[in-house]
Amino acid sequence: MRIVCPFCGERELGEFTYLGDAKPVRPAAGASEDEVFDYVYLRDNVAGETSEYWYHGGGCRSWLKVARNTLTHEISSVEPAAGAGARQPAK
Repeated sequence: MRIVCPFCGERELGEFTYLGDAKPVRPAAGASEDEVFDYVYLRDNVAGETSEYWYHGGGCRSWLKVARNTLTHEISSVEPAAGAGARQPAK
């Protein structure tokens, strides 16, 4: 599998580290113990299209949000992850 980094171009998978599902939203301050437990430990095992966080440690060191099909490993989009210290690509 190859990922097209918006900053470095197409790269081998070995340059990246998978973080996980990009959809869960951190509970607000003061959330119940059950809400925090669900956020930390419960994840869906998606078969198909999903949105994931990947870190490009072997390149530009940016966090990326990757839309990928977990069945075919086809990547439909890659963008800088908002709020994760990612730089915006030069236009």
